[in-house]
Amino acid sequence: MVVEQTPLPLAGKRAVVTGASKGIGRSIALAYAQAGADVVAVGRAAGELESLAEEVRALGSRCLPVVCDVTDVEQVRAMATRSLDEFGGVEILVNNAGMAASHKFADHPDELWHQIIATNLTSVYYVTKAFVPAMVAQRSGRIITIASIAARTGAKYIAAYAASKHGVLGLMRALAVELNPYNITVNCVCPGYVDTPMTDRSIANVAAKTGMGEQQARATLEQMSPQGRLVQPEEVARIAVFLADPASASITGQAINVDGGSVMS
Repeated sequence: MVVEQTPLPLAGKRAVVTGASKGIGRSIALAYAQAGADVVAVGRAAGELESLAEEVRALGSRCLPVVCDVTDVEQVRAMATRSLDEFGGVEILVNNAGMAASHKFADHPDELWHQIIATNLTSVYYVTKAFVPAMVAQRSGRIITIASIAARTGAKYIAAYAASKHGVLGLMRALAVELNPYNITVNCVCPGYVDTPMTDRSIANVAAKTGMGEQQARATLEQMSPQGRLVQPEEVARIAVFLADPASASITGQAINVDGGSVMS
């Protein structure tokens, strides 16, 4: 099969991006618009979503900002119905919404465990389940989940986070097999520490708990990568565009690391 390349590889495509108000999600939404796709931008911050929508529209694409808590199944169902009705269908789904938190396991709060699992894993189940029937009916689709390098390895103090991200990877691999007959590809992107507001909060947390300055805490995270730097959100966005591109039709069930080489597998 020969896939014709166009200046706008996602022209005519319709994408849903969760966690789109900032960080990786915002970069993906803008990258999709630059590639020609229309975007449903999902998040909890109405003002930030409206600002993003203006930027997407300035690039010549449609944008539907939708305020939604993806841990609430009824809100997710309403968001999916509105997205499909107003856009007439969706070809690309990016599960990006998530949270990061750390705690020693011995006295790990149960509430924090449930919050992390709900935000990072159960929400992916809810959102994906809401869009899969339409993708099956049209016999095409791309499902891309932003996981983490913590889906590929472990580290101390992140039992809940690592469990949630390992769970996401398992879910996506199972769906890759189940949905393959419908021309739906399912993949994960696994970044290391990314230069985003979420990482800024992690840096502040490390500084508060260890007594080191935030600049030193940031340097500590940077040195966890063999490249000695944080990943830029635009780097993750480029992988998300690639996985949505018609040229990547044979890639499914994969976890692509974007971590400067800290985990090689």
